[in-house]
Amino acid sequence: MAQEIRNQKLQKIGEIREIKVNPYPYRFEKTHSSGQIREKFGYLNPAEVLENEKLSTAGRVMTIRLHGKSCFFTLKDFDGRIQAYIRQDAVGEKMYEFFKRYIDTGDIVGIRGFPFKSKTGELTIFVEEFQLLCKAVRPLPEKWHGLKDKELAYRQRYVDMIANDSTIERFKIRYKAMAFIRKFLVDRGFVEVETPILNFIPGGGSARPFVTRLEALDCDVYLRIAPELHLKRYIVGGFEKVFEMGKNFRNEGISYKHSPEFTSIEIYQAYADYNDMMELTEQMISSLVHYLFGTYKITYQGVEIDFTPPWRRIRMHEFIKEKLGVDILEDSDEKLYSFLKERGVEPELKTRGKMIEKLWDLVEDQIVQPTFLMDHPVDISPLAKKHRLDPRLTERFEPIVCGMELGNAFSELNDPQEQLERFLAQAKLLEAGDKEAHRMDLDFVRALEYGMPPTGGLGIGIDRLVMLLTDSPSIRDVIAFPLVSQRFDEALDEEERSAES
Repeated sequence: MAQEIRNQKLQKIGEIREIKVNPYPYRFEKTHSSGQIREKFGYLNPAEVLENEKLSTAGRVMTIRLHGKSCFFTLKDFDGRIQAYIRQDAVGEKMYEFFKRYIDTGDIVGIRGFPFKSKTGELTIFVEEFQLLCKAVRPLPEKWHGLKDKELAYRQRYVDMIANDSTIERFKIRYKAMAFIRKFLVDRGFVEVETPILNFIPGGGSARPFVTRLEALDCDVYLRIAPELHLKRYIVGGFEKVFEMGKNFRNEGISYKHSPEFTSIEIYQAYADYNDMMELTEQMISSLVHYLFGTYKITYQGVEIDFTPPWRRIRMHEFIKEKLGVDILEDSDEKLYSFLKERGVEPELKTRGKMIEKLWDLVEDQIVQPTFLMDHPVDISPLAKKHRLDPRLTERFEPIVCGMELGNAFSELNDPQEQLERFLAQAKLLEAGDKEAHRMDLDFVRALEYGMPPTGGLGIGIDRLVMLLTDSPSIRDVIAFPLVSQRFDEALDEEERSAES
């Protein structure tokens, strides 16, 4: 059926060209968006007309309702939808017949006319002229619901955006949030900087990297897993407040909260510690929520989340002991492993750090309201400074909401000798088979030897944050073009080739 409709549209395009009309003209002067029209003329009363207020607008035709010699239709642009009304005696018989025969839902049309309110109170544009701006070849989907179509939406997001107004609104929130965060930081004296995407040494996070080949230098390079180590080089060099918002890549699993390609923001402030970064995180995210919604409270998957500061603060070892009865600081490796094995959870590597991470996985979902998880053990924090009161711990925190880690922050380790020792310990884990262990970065150690001031660092996952802001259950809902399997697309292409033959 879709192929039949496509063939009909291609035939119409041929007919349009035959009558010397370009179905793909070069430009159209659009004086008002649908939002501007609503804002300027929304005050009109039913049946009120403003014939002297001339305007032009354009958008995609979403609905058409023919009534003999007149027609109501709806245009959709970035701001939303606006109703239009075309009549034969206003545009002439020839143009009206063109509209009836050749304009379909999905086409992009420009109109010129004036505003009025219909008797039912619908703000409408009375069309005095119209122009076909783009003849669509494929039909719009009649329905865009259900799991199967949800999967299709990830692969053909452009159709999802056309068919579902809520999709456009979701991504508007995403980009408004990113713009707010940038302004929040710039207003506080931070400088937005850049770091390399391609690296000879993947560092700054515990993750399996993507590897590619750099032919010019005849060597392998890695897509960055985090910009952390280069941002700290900025601090060494004399920048005092820096941030970078951009893509990171981790060659790991895909889930509702994990994507191999994701967006983060990392922030570093000289002469600060993790307490300062906690305050910054709280202010930034709470202010963002209030900016977007006019309140600190939002609903995520049916649960009310309150971002009102101050947020709750808990210590990792205390929370795990309270919930599981296991002491990750005092209990032996054997006891930790036995506890995990009894629950059917065994780490691939039986290191203390991996066991602590698995124990945390068992309790993370019990944290719902915005919470700072603090003071992680040294075993799982190779880039964080040791805690000033307990050397078994680090000055590290993670903001947790609805069982999701939104970020990671430290009082940054700036002792070059200790950093080297931590890297050496990670190298042993890498040799033992831990593909997520940090690689040795001797140039970073060299940078620290030139001296890095006390520094607080923070990384926030933008995608997970936007999941919360838009009440989205999957990270793929908030990534415009998420990474998906090609097999589905290949099957669709084969189906279309078969229909064409």
